[in-house]
Amino acid sequence: MRMGLREANQRFSKAVKAVKAGEEVVLTDRGKPIAVIKPLPRASTGDTAMRHLEAAGLLRRASKTTPLPRWTPRPIKGRPLSRTIREERDAT
Repeated sequence: MRMGLREANQRFSKAVKAVKAGEEVVLTDRGKPIAVIKPLPRASTGDTAMRHLEAAGLLRRASKTTPLPRWTPRPIKGRPLSRTIREERDAT
């Protein structure tokens, strides 16, 4: 679709509707094309993005598809960390 600048200014919603429908709109100034309004490429799905990262070598898929076991904290032997930090702050 071609639109002059004046028409695009007056009927911008028409140009936007055309772009939403997947059409490119060429803006003209005295009959000469000066700009193109076109739809953005559709956002890739998570799976597509994962495949691209995997192909680029930035990602390695998990070998197991089962959920991880429930996390439980481990008890730590020794003094509490808060006590050690407090002592170091007092020493300076």
